[in-house]
Amino acid sequence: MKGKLFMITWMQRHKKWLIITIWISTIAFVGAGALSWGQFKYGDKAGAVAKVGEIEITTGELQKSYSNLYQQYAQMFQGNFDEEKAKQFGLQKQALQQLIQQAYILNLAKEYDLEVTPQEIYNELKQNKAFYKNGVFDKATYKQVLSQSRLTIVEYEESLKKELLMRKVLSMLKVEPNKTEANVINSLFSIADNIEYKVLDLQSITIDVKDDELKKFWENVKQNYQTEASYTIAYIKHPIVHETNQTIIQSYYRDNKTHFRDKDGKLLSMKDAQEQLSHEVDQQATRKAALRKFVAFKNGKLDTNTSMKNVTISATHNSFNAEVLNKVAHASLDKPYIKPIQVNGVFYSFKLISVNPPQTKSFKEVKELVKPAFIAQKKKEKIFEIANNSATLFKGKQSGFITIQATNKLPELTQQEATQFLQKLFTEEKKRGFTPLQSGKIVLYNILEQKLLEKSNNEQATNIAAQMKTNVFS
Repeated sequence: MKGKLFMITWMQRHKKWLIITIWISTIAFVGAGALSWGQFKYGDKAGAVAKVGEIEITTGELQKSYSNLYQQYAQMFQGNFDEEKAKQFGLQKQALQQLIQQAYILNLAKEYDLEVTPQEIYNELKQNKAFYKNGVFDKATYKQVLSQSRLTIVEYEESLKKELLMRKVLSMLKVEPNKTEANVINSLFSIADNIEYKVLDLQSITIDVKDDELKKFWENVKQNYQTEASYTIAYIKHPIVHETNQTIIQSYYRDNKTHFRDKDGKLLSMKDAQEQLSHEVDQQATRKAALRKFVAFKNGKLDTNTSMKNVTISATHNSFNAEVLNKVAHASLDKPYIKPIQVNGVFYSFKLISVNPPQTKSFKEVKELVKPAFIAQKKKEKIFEIANNSATLFKGKQSGFITIQATNKLPELTQQEATQFLQKLFTEEKKRGFTPLQSGKIVLYNILEQKLLEKSNNEQATNIAAQMKTNVFS
Protein backbone atom coordinates (compact mmCIF):
# COMPACT_ATOMS: atom_id res chain seq x y z
CA MET A 1 0.00 0.00 0.00
CA LYS A 2 2.84 2.39 0.89
CA GLY A 3 4.52 1.60 -2.44
CA LYS A 4 1.29 2.42 -4.25
CA LEU A 5 0.89 5.74 -2.42
CA PHE A 6 4.51 6.60 -3.22
CA MET A 7 3.90 5.90 -6.91
CA ILE A 8 0.77 8.09 -6.93
CA THR A 9 2.66 10.95 -5.25
CA TRP A 10 5.65 10.68 -7.58
CA MET A 11 3.51 10.60 -10.71
CA GLN A 12 1.38 13.48 -9.49
CA ARG A 13 4.47 15.61 -8.86
CA HIS A 14 6.41 14.61 -11.93
CA LYS A 15 3.92 13.94 -14.72
CA LYS A 16 4.14 17.58 -15.89
CA TRP A 17 7.72 16.78 -16.89
CA LEU A 18 6.38 14.36 -19.49
CA ILE A 19 5.14 17.40 -21.43
CA ILE A 20 8.49 19.16 -21.05
CA THR A 21 10.22 16.02 -22.37
CA ILE A 22 8.17 16.32 -25.54
CA TRP A 23 9.25 19.94 -26.04
CA ILE A 24 12.90 19.09 -25.38
CA SER A 25 12.80 16.47 -28.13
CA THR A 26 11.15 18.85 -30.62
CA ILE A 27 13.54 21.71 -29.80
CA ALA A 28 16.52 19.36 -30.24
CA PHE A 29 15.12 18.30 -33.58
CA VAL A 30 14.70 21.90 -34.73
CA GLY A 31 18.12 22.94 -33.44
CA ALA A 32 19.85 20.09 -35.25
CA GLY A 33 18.17 20.99 -38.54
CA ALA A 34 18.42 24.79 -38.36
CA LEU A 35 19.45 26.50 -41.59
CA SER A 36 20.34 30.07 -42.52
CA TRP A 37 19.20 31.61 -45.78
CA GLY A 38 20.41 35.20 -45.33
CA GLN A 39 19.39 38.03 -43.07
CA PHE A 40 16.45 40.37 -43.55
CA LYS A 41 17.35 43.91 -44.58
CA TYR A 42 15.57 46.90 -46.06
CA GLY A 43 15.54 47.00 -49.85
CA ASP A 44 18.27 48.85 -51.63
CA LYS A 45 16.65 49.08 -55.08
CA ALA A 46 13.90 51.30 -56.36
CA GLY A 47 10.55 49.57 -55.82
CA ALA A 48 11.92 47.16 -53.18
CA VAL A 49 11.02 47.80 -49.53
CA ALA A 50 13.00 44.85 -48.12
CA LYS A 51 15.20 41.94 -49.09
CA VAL A 52 15.32 38.49 -47.45
CA GLY A 53 18.15 36.36 -48.79
CA GLU A 54 17.67 36.44 -52.54
CA ILE A 55 14.00 37.45 -52.39
CA GLU A 56 13.04 41.11 -52.77
CA ILE A 57 9.77 42.45 -51.39
CA THR A 58 8.36 45.17 -53.64
CA THR A 59 6.22 48.16 -52.75
CA GLY A 60 3.37 46.67 -54.80
CA GLU A 61 3.49 43.40 -52.85
CA LEU A 62 3.47 45.31 -49.55
CA GLN A 63 0.47 47.35 -50.69
CA LYS A 64 -1.42 44.19 -51.69
CA SER A 65 -0.55 42.46 -48.42
CA TYR A 66 -1.69 45.53 -46.46
CA SER A 67 -4.91 45.78 -48.48
CA ASN A 68 -5.74 42.11 -47.87
CA LEU A 69 -5.15 42.45 -44.13
CA TYR A 70 -7.22 45.65 -44.02
CA GLN A 71 -10.15 43.88 -45.70
CA GLN A 72 -9.89 40.97 -43.25
CA TYR A 73 -9.98 43.31 -40.25
CA ALA A 74 -12.82 45.35 -41.79
CA GLN A 75 -14.91 42.17 -42.12
CA MET A 76 -13.97 41.09 -38.60
CA PHE A 77 -15.09 44.46 -37.18
CA GLN A 78 -18.17 44.52 -39.47
CA GLY A 79 -17.06 47.70 -41.25
CA ASN A 80 -16.15 49.58 -38.05
CA PHE A 81 -12.49 49.78 -39.02
CA ASP A 82 -10.44 52.69 -40.35
CA GLU A 83 -6.86 53.83 -40.92
CA GLU A 84 -6.51 54.96 -37.31
CA LYS A 85 -7.38 51.48 -36.04
CA ALA A 86 -5.08 50.02 -38.69
CA LYS A 87 -2.22 52.04 -37.16
CA GLN A 88 -3.16 50.88 -33.65
CA PHE A 89 -3.06 47.24 -34.80
CA GLY A 90 0.26 47.80 -36.59
CA LEU A 91 -1.17 46.60 -39.91
CA GLN A 92 1.75 47.94 -41.94
CA LYS A 93 4.18 45.96 -39.79
CA GLN A 94 1.96 42.85 -39.96
CA ALA A 95 1.80 43.08 -43.75
CA LEU A 96 5.59 43.35 -44.02
CA GLN A 97 6.16 40.52 -41.53
CA GLN A 98 3.80 38.30 -43.51
CA LEU A 99 5.82 38.90 -46.69
CA ILE A 100 9.11 38.33 -44.85
CA GLN A 101 7.87 34.93 -43.61
CA GLN A 102 6.83 34.00 -47.14
CA ALA A 103 10.24 35.12 -48.42
CA TYR A 104 12.00 32.80 -45.95
CA ILE A 105 10.01 29.89 -47.38
CA LEU A 106 10.76 30.93 -50.97
CA ASN A 107 14.46 31.16 -50.11
CA LEU A 108 14.34 27.59 -48.86
CA ALA A 109 12.70 26.58 -52.13
CA LYS A 110 15.66 28.13 -53.97
CA GLU A 111 18.09 26.38 -51.62
CA TYR A 112 16.67 23.00 -52.62
CA ASP A 113 16.16 23.95 -56.31
CA LEU A 114 12.42 23.43 -56.05
CA GLU A 115 10.44 24.52 -59.09
CA VAL A 116 6.86 24.74 -60.28
CA THR A 117 6.21 23.48 -63.80
CA PRO A 118 3.69 25.02 -66.25
CA GLN A 119 1.70 21.77 -65.97
CA GLU A 120 1.42 22.18 -62.18
CA ILE A 121 0.17 25.73 -62.65
CA TYR A 122 -2.36 24.54 -65.24
CA ASN A 123 -3.53 21.75 -62.91
CA GLU A 124 -4.06 24.33 -60.17
CA LEU A 125 -5.98 26.64 -62.51
CA LYS A 126 -8.31 23.75 -63.34
CA GLN A 127 -9.26 23.54 -59.65
CA ASN A 128 -10.91 26.97 -59.85
CA LYS A 129 -14.48 26.58 -61.12
CA ALA A 130 -14.69 30.35 -61.78
CA PHE A 131 -12.60 29.69 -64.90
CA TYR A 132 -15.02 27.07 -66.25
CA LYS A 133 -17.53 27.35 -69.06
CA ASN A 134 -19.95 24.56 -69.93
CA GLY A 135 -18.22 22.33 -67.35
CA VAL A 136 -14.65 22.66 -68.66
CA PHE A 137 -11.74 25.06 -68.14
CA ASP A 138 -12.05 27.89 -70.67
CA LYS A 139 -9.12 30.19 -71.45
CA ALA A 140 -11.35 33.07 -72.60
CA THR A 141 -13.34 32.89 -69.34
CA TYR A 142 -10.05 32.76 -67.42
CA LYS A 143 -8.85 35.98 -69.08
CA GLN A 144 -12.22 37.65 -68.56
CA VAL A 145 -12.38 36.84 -64.82
CA LEU A 146 -8.86 38.17 -64.29
CA SER A 147 -9.70 41.32 -66.27
CA GLN A 148 -12.71 41.96 -64.04
CA SER A 149 -10.43 41.60 -61.02
CA ARG A 150 -7.94 44.02 -62.64
CA LEU A 151 -5.24 41.36 -62.81
CA THR A 152 -3.05 40.31 -65.71
CA ILE A 153 -2.38 36.65 -66.48
CA VAL A 154 1.32 37.18 -65.73
CA GLU A 155 0.58 38.71 -62.30
CA TYR A 156 -1.90 36.00 -61.36
CA GLU A 157 0.24 33.06 -62.47
CA GLU A 158 3.34 34.48 -60.77
CA SER A 159 1.37 34.72 -57.54
CA LEU A 160 0.09 31.16 -58.05
CA LYS A 161 3.63 29.93 -58.69
CA LYS A 162 4.80 31.38 -55.35
CA GLU A 163 1.87 29.77 -53.56
CA LEU A 164 2.64 26.35 -55.05
CA LEU A 165 6.32 26.70 -54.17
CA MET A 166 5.44 27.49 -50.57
CA ARG A 167 3.14 24.47 -50.45
CA LYS A 168 6.00 22.25 -51.63
CA VAL A 169 8.31 23.59 -48.92
CA LEU A 170 5.71 23.19 -46.17
CA SER A 171 5.00 19.62 -47.30
CA MET A 172 8.73 18.92 -46.75
CA LEU A 173 8.36 20.09 -43.15
CA LYS A 174 5.86 17.37 -42.32
CA VAL A 175 8.12 15.22 -40.16
CA GLU A 176 7.51 11.82 -38.64
CA PRO A 177 8.05 11.36 -34.89
CA ASN A 178 10.30 8.63 -33.58
CA LYS A 179 8.99 5.81 -31.44
CA THR A 180 10.15 7.36 -28.15
CA GLU A 181 8.30 10.63 -28.79
CA ALA A 182 5.09 8.79 -29.64
CA ASN A 183 5.45 6.66 -26.50
CA VAL A 184 5.93 9.75 -24.33
CA ILE A 185 2.66 11.24 -25.59
CA ASN A 186 0.94 7.86 -25.31
CA SER A 187 2.05 7.69 -21.67
CA LEU A 188 0.52 11.10 -21.03
CA PHE A 189 -2.80 9.91 -22.43
CA SER A 190 -2.60 6.68 -20.42
CA ILE A 191 -2.39 8.34 -17.00
CA ALA A 192 -5.75 7.96 -15.22
CA ASP A 193 -6.94 9.66 -12.04
CA ASN A 194 -9.84 8.66 -9.81
CA ILE A 195 -10.96 11.93 -8.26
CA GLU A 196 -13.54 13.23 -5.85
CA TYR A 197 -14.86 16.51 -7.22
CA LYS A 198 -17.48 19.20 -6.76
CA VAL A 199 -18.49 21.99 -9.15
CA LEU A 200 -19.22 25.47 -7.78
CA ASP A 201 -21.43 27.53 -10.08
CA LEU A 202 -21.90 31.30 -10.06
CA GLN A 203 -25.62 30.79 -10.73
CA SER A 204 -26.09 29.39 -7.24
CA ILE A 205 -24.68 32.52 -5.56
CA THR A 206 -26.95 35.44 -4.66
CA ILE A 207 -25.75 38.96 -3.91
CA ASP A 208 -27.58 41.58 -1.86
CA VAL A 209 -27.03 44.92 -3.61
CA LYS A 210 -26.67 47.90 -1.25
CA ASP A 211 -26.54 51.44 -2.62
CA ASP A 212 -23.49 52.51 -0.61
CA GLU A 213 -21.46 49.48 -1.83
CA LEU A 214 -22.70 49.97 -5.39
CA LYS A 215 -21.67 53.64 -5.35
CA LYS A 216 -18.24 52.76 -3.96
CA PHE A 217 -17.83 50.26 -6.81
CA TRP A 218 -18.93 52.91 -9.34
CA GLU A 219 -16.29 55.36 -8.01
CA ASN A 220 -13.57 52.93 -9.18
CA VAL A 221 -15.05 52.28 -12.62
CA LYS A 222 -16.90 55.51 -13.45
CA GLN A 223 -14.45 56.31 -16.24
CA ASN A 224 -16.11 53.43 -18.11
CA TYR A 225 -19.48 55.18 -18.01
CA GLN A 226 -19.18 58.34 -20.05
CA THR A 227 -21.16 60.15 -22.68
CA GLU A 228 -19.78 59.63 -26.17
CA ALA A 229 -17.70 62.28 -27.90
CA SER A 230 -19.69 64.36 -30.37
CA TYR A 231 -18.88 66.99 -32.99
CA THR A 232 -20.85 70.02 -34.08
CA ILE A 233 -20.35 70.64 -37.79
CA ALA A 234 -21.55 72.95 -40.55
CA TYR A 235 -22.22 71.36 -43.92
CA ILE A 236 -23.33 72.20 -47.43
CA LYS A 237 -25.06 69.80 -49.79
CA HIS A 238 -23.91 69.87 -53.41
CA PRO A 239 -26.64 69.44 -56.06
CA ILE A 240 -26.20 66.76 -58.71
CA VAL A 241 -24.79 68.07 -61.99
CA HIS A 242 -26.06 66.48 -65.21
CA GLU A 243 -23.36 66.43 -67.86
CA THR A 244 -24.71 67.05 -71.39
CA ASN A 245 -21.47 67.61 -73.31
CA GLN A 246 -21.30 64.62 -75.68
CA THR A 247 -17.55 65.06 -76.24
CA ILE A 248 -16.93 64.64 -72.52
CA ILE A 249 -19.28 61.64 -72.36
CA GLN A 250 -17.62 59.92 -75.31
CA SER A 251 -14.15 60.60 -73.91
CA TYR A 252 -15.16 59.16 -70.52
CA TYR A 253 -16.50 55.99 -72.20
CA ARG A 254 -13.26 55.49 -74.16
CA ASP A 255 -11.14 55.86 -71.02
CA ASN A 256 -13.33 53.67 -68.80
CA LYS A 257 -15.03 51.18 -71.13
CA THR A 258 -13.92 48.19 -68.99
CA HIS A 259 -16.40 49.43 -66.33
CA PHE A 260 -19.34 48.63 -68.57
CA ARG A 261 -20.09 44.92 -68.93
CA ASP A 262 -23.18 42.74 -69.18
CA LYS A 263 -23.98 39.90 -66.78
CA ASP A 264 -21.72 37.57 -68.76
CA GLY A 265 -18.77 39.95 -68.48
CA LYS A 266 -18.84 41.16 -72.10
CA LEU A 267 -18.08 44.82 -72.86
CA LEU A 268 -21.16 46.95 -73.52
CA SER A 269 -21.38 49.41 -76.39
CA MET A 270 -21.73 53.08 -75.51
CA LYS A 271 -25.42 52.91 -76.44
CA ASP A 272 -26.12 49.83 -74.30
CA ALA A 273 -24.15 51.28 -71.38
CA GLN A 274 -26.03 54.60 -71.51
CA GLU A 275 -27.71 54.41 -68.08
CA GLN A 276 -24.58 53.45 -66.14
CA LEU A 277 -22.44 55.76 -68.28
CA SER A 278 -24.69 58.77 -67.58
CA HIS A 279 -24.57 58.01 -63.85
CA GLU A 280 -20.76 57.84 -63.74
CA VAL A 281 -20.30 60.97 -65.89
CA ASP A 282 -22.77 62.89 -63.73
CA GLN A 283 -20.94 61.75 -60.59
CA GLN A 284 -17.65 62.99 -62.02
CA ALA A 285 -19.17 66.36 -63.00
CA THR A 286 -20.80 66.71 -59.57
CA ARG A 287 -17.50 65.94 -57.83
CA LYS A 288 -15.69 68.62 -59.82
CA ALA A 289 -18.41 71.19 -59.09
CA ALA A 290 -18.37 70.21 -55.40
CA LEU A 291 -14.60 70.76 -55.22
CA ARG A 292 -14.96 74.22 -56.79
CA LYS A 293 -17.65 75.16 -54.28
CA PHE A 294 -15.55 73.69 -51.44
CA VAL A 295 -12.74 76.12 -52.29
CA ALA A 296 -15.24 79.00 -52.03
CA PHE A 297 -16.54 77.53 -48.74
CA LYS A 298 -13.01 77.35 -47.32
CA ASN A 299 -12.21 80.90 -48.43
CA GLY A 300 -15.46 82.34 -47.07
CA LYS A 301 -16.71 83.26 -50.55
CA LEU A 302 -19.88 81.18 -50.87
CA ASP A 303 -22.65 82.86 -52.80
CA THR A 304 -25.66 83.98 -50.80
CA ASN A 305 -27.92 81.32 -52.35
CA THR A 306 -25.91 78.47 -50.82
CA SER A 307 -27.69 76.82 -47.90
CA MET A 308 -25.52 75.91 -44.90
CA LYS A 309 -26.78 73.84 -41.96
CA ASN A 310 -25.41 72.84 -38.56
CA VAL A 311 -25.74 69.42 -36.94
CA THR A 312 -24.13 67.47 -34.08
CA ILE A 313 -22.95 63.92 -34.87
CA SER A 314 -21.51 61.06 -32.83
CA ALA A 315 -20.90 57.32 -33.18
CA THR A 316 -24.55 56.50 -32.42
CA HIS A 317 -26.16 59.60 -33.92
CA ASN A 318 -24.69 60.08 -37.36
CA SER A 319 -26.88 61.29 -40.21
CA PHE A 320 -24.03 60.78 -42.71
CA ASN A 321 -21.70 57.76 -42.68
CA ALA A 322 -18.65 56.30 -40.91
CA GLU A 323 -16.22 58.01 -43.29
CA VAL A 324 -17.63 61.45 -42.44
CA LEU A 325 -17.41 60.76 -38.70
CA ASN A 326 -13.82 59.55 -39.09
CA LYS A 327 -12.78 62.64 -41.07
CA VAL A 328 -14.52 64.97 -38.60
CA ALA A 329 -12.91 63.20 -35.63
CA HIS A 330 -9.47 63.76 -37.18
CA ALA A 331 -10.10 67.40 -38.09
CA SER A 332 -9.07 70.24 -35.76
CA LEU A 333 -10.33 73.72 -35.07
CA ASP A 334 -7.12 75.01 -36.71
CA LYS A 335 -7.88 73.00 -39.88
CA PRO A 336 -11.66 72.55 -39.72
CA TYR A 337 -12.58 72.12 -43.40
CA ILE A 338 -13.25 68.70 -44.94
CA LYS A 339 -13.34 68.14 -48.70
CA PRO A 340 -16.51 66.78 -50.36
CA ILE A 341 -17.50 63.27 -49.29
CA GLN A 342 -20.09 61.19 -51.09
CA VAL A 343 -22.95 59.92 -48.92
CA ASN A 344 -25.66 57.83 -50.61
CA GLY A 345 -24.82 59.32 -53.99
CA VAL A 346 -24.77 62.94 -52.75
CA PHE A 347 -21.68 65.08 -52.08
CA TYR A 348 -21.30 67.12 -48.87
CA SER A 349 -18.58 69.50 -47.65
CA PHE A 350 -18.01 70.03 -43.92
CA LYS A 351 -16.55 72.42 -41.37
CA LEU A 352 -15.82 71.43 -37.76
CA ILE A 353 -17.44 73.97 -35.41
CA SER A 354 -16.76 72.41 -31.99
CA VAL A 355 -15.64 69.21 -30.29
CA ASN A 356 -17.76 67.98 -27.39
CA PRO A 357 -15.55 65.63 -25.30
CA PRO A 358 -16.97 62.72 -23.26
CA GLN A 359 -18.35 63.54 -19.82
CA THR A 360 -18.59 61.15 -16.88
CA LYS A 361 -22.21 60.25 -16.21
CA SER A 362 -23.61 60.66 -12.69
CA PHE A 363 -24.18 57.67 -10.42
CA LYS A 364 -27.94 58.21 -10.72
CA GLU A 365 -27.76 58.03 -14.53
CA VAL A 366 -25.79 54.77 -14.63
CA LYS A 367 -26.90 53.02 -11.46
CA GLU A 368 -28.81 50.28 -13.30
CA LEU A 369 -26.01 49.87 -15.84
CA VAL A 370 -23.37 49.45 -13.12
CA LYS A 371 -25.38 46.93 -11.11
CA PRO A 372 -24.71 43.83 -13.33
CA ALA A 373 -20.94 44.47 -13.27
CA PHE A 374 -21.08 44.93 -9.48
CA ILE A 375 -23.01 41.67 -9.02
CA ALA A 376 -20.62 39.78 -11.31
CA GLN A 377 -17.61 41.07 -9.35
CA LYS A 378 -19.16 40.18 -5.99
CA LYS A 379 -20.14 36.70 -7.22
CA LYS A 380 -16.58 36.10 -8.37
CA GLU A 381 -15.20 37.17 -4.99
CA LYS A 382 -17.75 35.01 -3.18
CA ILE A 383 -17.12 31.85 -5.23
CA PHE A 384 -13.35 32.12 -4.64
CA GLU A 385 -13.98 32.60 -0.91
CA ILE A 386 -16.13 29.43 -0.86
CA ALA A 387 -13.50 27.51 -2.87
CA ASN A 388 -10.67 28.53 -0.52
CA ASN A 389 -12.71 27.56 2.55
CA SER A 390 -13.97 24.27 1.08
CA ALA A 391 -10.97 22.83 -0.79
CA THR A 392 -9.65 20.78 2.13
CA LEU A 393 -13.03 19.71 3.55
CA PHE A 394 -15.54 19.29 0.72
CA LYS A 395 -17.46 16.11 0.00
CA GLY A 396 -18.24 15.45 -3.64
CA LYS A 397 -18.80 12.63 -6.10
CA GLN A 398 -16.22 10.21 -7.51
CA SER A 399 -15.37 10.25 -11.20
CA GLY A 400 -13.92 6.77 -11.51
CA PHE A 401 -10.64 6.52 -13.40
CA ILE A 402 -10.52 9.25 -16.06
CA THR A 403 -7.81 10.32 -18.50
CA ILE A 404 -6.99 13.73 -19.92
CA GLN A 405 -9.32 12.90 -22.85
CA ALA A 406 -12.35 11.88 -20.77
CA THR A 407 -14.32 15.08 -21.40
CA ASN A 408 -17.66 13.21 -21.36
CA LYS A 409 -17.14 11.69 -17.90
CA LEU A 410 -17.91 14.88 -15.94
CA PRO A 411 -21.63 15.57 -16.58
CA GLU A 412 -21.71 18.80 -14.54
CA LEU A 413 -19.28 20.38 -17.04
CA THR A 414 -19.65 21.18 -20.71
CA GLN A 415 -17.11 19.55 -23.03
CA GLN A 416 -15.17 22.82 -23.25
CA GLU A 417 -15.16 23.19 -19.44
CA ALA A 418 -14.16 19.54 -18.96
CA THR A 419 -11.30 19.93 -21.45
CA GLN A 420 -10.00 22.97 -19.59
CA PHE A 421 -10.30 21.30 -16.19
CA LEU A 422 -8.61 18.03 -17.25
CA GLN A 423 -5.72 19.84 -18.93
CA LYS A 424 -5.06 21.67 -15.66
CA LEU A 425 -5.66 18.60 -13.49
CA PHE A 426 -3.07 16.51 -15.31
CA THR A 427 -0.36 19.18 -14.89
CA GLU A 428 -1.23 19.93 -11.26
CA GLU A 429 1.25 19.17 -8.46
CA LYS A 430 -1.23 19.30 -5.58
CA LYS A 431 -3.29 16.26 -4.59
CA ARG A 432 -6.19 18.41 -3.44
CA GLY A 433 -7.23 21.89 -4.54
CA PHE A 434 -9.49 23.78 -6.92
CA THR A 435 -9.41 24.91 -10.56
CA PRO A 436 -11.14 28.09 -11.82
CA LEU A 437 -12.62 27.81 -15.33
CA GLN A 438 -13.10 30.53 -17.94
CA SER A 439 -16.88 30.11 -17.65
CA GLY A 440 -16.71 31.28 -14.01
CA LYS A 441 -17.25 27.85 -12.51
CA ILE A 442 -14.74 26.42 -10.03
CA VAL A 443 -14.01 22.68 -9.71
CA LEU A 444 -12.92 21.39 -6.29
CA TYR A 445 -10.93 18.16 -6.61
CA ASN A 446 -9.23 15.52 -4.50
CA ILE A 447 -7.10 12.88 -6.28
CA LEU A 448 -7.89 9.55 -4.65
CA GLU A 449 -5.91 7.18 -6.90
CA GLN A 450 -3.75 7.28 -9.99
CA LYS A 451 -2.59 4.58 -12.39
CA LEU A 452 -1.26 3.90 -15.87
CA LEU A 453 -3.78 2.31 -18.22
CA GLU A 454 -2.93 -0.10 -21.00
CA LYS A 455 -1.48 1.98 -23.88
CA SER A 456 -3.89 1.71 -26.78
CA ASN A 457 -3.84 4.98 -28.74
CA ASN A 458 -0.53 4.64 -30.57
CA GLU A 459 -1.87 6.02 -33.84
CA GLN A 460 -3.34 9.12 -32.20
CA ALA A 461 -0.16 9.70 -30.19
CA THR A 462 1.94 9.39 -33.35
CA ASN A 463 -0.26 11.93 -35.17
CA ILE A 464 -0.06 14.41 -32.30
CA ALA A 465 3.72 14.06 -32.04
CA ALA A 466 4.04 14.59 -35.81
CA GLN A 467 1.85 17.69 -35.69
CA MET A 468 3.83 19.16 -32.79
CA LYS A 469 7.16 18.62 -34.54
CA THR A 470 5.85 20.01 -37.82
CA ASN A 471 4.44 23.15 -36.14
CA VAL A 472 7.61 23.91 -34.19
CA PHE A 473 9.86 23.23 -37.17
CA SER A 474 7.70 25.40 -39.44
